[in-house]
Amino acid sequence: MHKIFLGLVSAIVATAQSAVLPAVATSPAVMPPADNLVVKNVPSPPISLIEKVEKYTEFRNAHMGSWHPKKREMLIETRFADTVQVHYLQQPGGARRQLTFYKDTASSGSFQPTDGRYFVFDKDQGGNEFFQKYSYDMNSKNVTLLTDGKSRNTSGIWSTGGNRYAYGSTRRNGADVDLWVMDPGDKSSDRMVTQLEGGGWDPQDWSPDDSKIVLLESVSVNEGYVWIVDAKTGEKTVLTDRKSKEKIAYNSARFAKDGKGVYVTTDKDSEFLRLAYIDLATKKHTYLTDKIQWDVDEFALSDDGQTLALSVNEEGYGVLHLISTKTGKELTVPKLPSGQLSGLRWHKDNRDLGFNLETSRSPSDVYSLDTVSGKVDRWTNSETGFLNTEEFTEPKLIRWNSFDGKQISAFMYQPPKRFSGKRPVMINIHGGPESQWRPWFLDRQNYWMNELGIAMICPNVRGSTGYGKTFSQLDNGFKREDTYKDIAALLDWIKQQKDLDGDRIMVLGGSYGGHMTLATATNYSDKIRCALDNVGFSNIVTFLEHTEAYRRDLRRVEYGDERDPEMRKFLEKTAPLNKAANIKKPLYIVQGKNDPRVPASEAEQMVQALVKTGTPVWFLMADDEGHGFRKKKNRDYLFYTTVEFVDNFLLN
Repeated sequence: MHKIFLGLVSAIVATAQSAVLPAVATSPAVMPPADNLVVKNVPSPPISLIEKVEKYTEFRNAHMGSWHPKKREMLIETRFADTVQVHYLQQPGGARRQLTFYKDTASSGSFQPTDGRYFVFDKDQGGNEFFQKYSYDMNSKNVTLLTDGKSRNTSGIWSTGGNRYAYGSTRRNGADVDLWVMDPGDKSSDRMVTQLEGGGWDPQDWSPDDSKIVLLESVSVNEGYVWIVDAKTGEKTVLTDRKSKEKIAYNSARFAKDGKGVYVTTDKDSEFLRLAYIDLATKKHTYLTDKIQWDVDEFALSDDGQTLALSVNEEGYGVLHLISTKTGKELTVPKLPSGQLSGLRWHKDNRDLGFNLETSRSPSDVYSLDTVSGKVDRWTNSETGFLNTEEFTEPKLIRWNSFDGKQISAFMYQPPKRFSGKRPVMINIHGGPESQWRPWFLDRQNYWMNELGIAMICPNVRGSTGYGKTFSQLDNGFKREDTYKDIAALLDWIKQQKDLDGDRIMVLGGSYGGHMTLATATNYSDKIRCALDNVGFSNIVTFLEHTEAYRRDLRRVEYGDERDPEMRKFLEKTAPLNKAANIKKPLYIVQGKNDPRVPASEAEQMVQALVKTGTPVWFLMADDEGHGFRKKKNRDYLFYTTVEFVDNFLLN
C-alpha cells in the first residue's frame, strides 16, 4: 500500500511538472502527517527522503507464544501488516498462518494445556495497557471477550488440569491488582479468589494438584515476596521473610513436580539473582547456581519436573543453561549465537525447548532445542527487507570513570570503516531505570551507523540492572542527580576520543531514558547539539501524581515519595521542566496520547515551557498509541522525521 502511495505521488508530481503552465515556484513532494498524528513544528518528510530510508523500516521479528499440548506446533507473535498479531506454525520454517486481525497488538497467546482446542490472548486499545483477556476457538475461529472490557488484566497461568486460568485484575477499584480465576470455556465462572493491596501482584504457577497458587508480590526491583494462596478459599500465606532488614528480590516462582517446594530467582544473600529451591515445610533456601556470578533472567521447568532451563545475563548477553533437578548438575548445551535469549517454553514431550533468539545482526526469531539430541530447529526466518544484516556493526564494551570514581559501562556501535575522520555521536539511554541496555537487534537504528556514519553509545548508568543489586540502587531517591552526572562524565570521555566528534553529540532515550534526555539537555546543554525525548517525564512530581494508580506506589520506591515535603522540594528543584530555560539546543518530543505510564501531560507541559523560551522544539503525538509507538505506520513517520531532525541539527 505504501509503495502504491509513493507511486501515485510520483505520478502526480510528474504530471504537474510536465503541464504547460506559467512558471511558479514549487515545493518538493512531501508526506503529510496522518489524521491520528498531532504535529507541531515538525516538517513533513520529503518523498525523496522516504524513498532513500524506507528499506530500514521493513524488518520483522517473531516471538514464542505457546506450544500446542499434543502436537509439535506452536503459536507465535509477529507482524505482517501494521501491528503484531497471533500466528500459528505447524513446523520449523513453515508458513505463518495469521489468526488474529486487529488494529491494536494481540499478544500472549497461550493454548489450553490439555487438548489445545482454544487459546487465550491479550489485547489493549490504542496502547492504553488496559489489557483484556480473549479466547480464540481453533475450530470455529470465534473470539470471546472473557474480562469486563474496562479493567487492566495481567499475567495468566493455566492450572495443571487445564480447566482454570488465574490472572491479575484491577477490576475492583482500578488501582489494586487482585487474584482472579476462571474457566475460559465458561466466562460466568470468573471470580475473585483473594483481594490484594497494591499493583505489584503476579500469579506465577499452580501446584501439581491445583489446590494452590504461588503468587509474587513486587514492591520494587530490589524487594519482593513469595506467597502461597489456597485456590479455593483465597487464604494466603507468605513463604519468604517480610521482617528482613535487608531488601530481597524475588522475580519468578514455579512449583516443583512433587508440590513440596518452589523454584525461585532471588538475590537473597547475593548481589545477583540466583536460582533457588524453597522447601515449603521448612522455608529453607537451597541455591542451584552458585557458580554463576550473573543474574538468572528467567527459567522454565520441564513438564516432568526433571530439567530446568535458564537464561543467564552474562555481561549483557543471554546464555542458555540446563540443570538436572535430580543431580543439580549442568547438562550439555550446544553453543548458540551470542545475543539475547528469552521466552523459554517447554513442550509437554519434555525434550523440546522453545525460545526466542536475537543478535546484533538478526532480529528476534523462534527456535527450539531438542535437549536429548542437541538438534536446534529454527521455526521462523524474519524478513530484513533489502538489507544484508551480516554487514551490521557489532557493539563493543566501553568503560569510563564517573565523578565519584565509579566505573560505568556502555555498548558502542561504530560506523563502517569507510567513514573517516571524527564521527558524530548519539547517546541512547535506556528506560526503566531498572533495566539494562543489551546487544539487541537495533532494527531501523542501524541507519545511523550504516548510512550516516554516526557512532551510537548505549550506556548503563548507575541504577541499571545486571550489575548487582548495590549498583541498581545507586540512583534511588535523593541520589537521582548522580545518574545525570554519569552522562556528564560520558560527554567528557567522548571529547577525549580521537575518533569521536565531541562537538556533535545528540542524546536520546525513551521512558526513563526520555527523562534522562531532558535532564541532560537542561544540565549540559552546552555539551550537546540536540536531543530527542520519547515518552519521557519532565517532572517526577507531576509524573507520580498522574501516572496510573496501579503503578504509583511502585514508582515512588524508585524516585522518592512526592508527598514527603523534603523529597518534593528536591524533585521540583531538579525537574527538567523547572529548568527548561537552560535548554538552548533543539529538542524533539514524542508522545503517545493514551500512555498510562507517562501521561501525555508530561510532554505537553515541556513543549509549552520551551515555546516560552524560544528554544526550537518539535512535537509529535499519536492519538492511537501509548507508551511508545507500536503501529508500523506511526513508527515509520517518527523515523522519517527523526532522520530530518538529525540531518538538520546533529550533522549540519
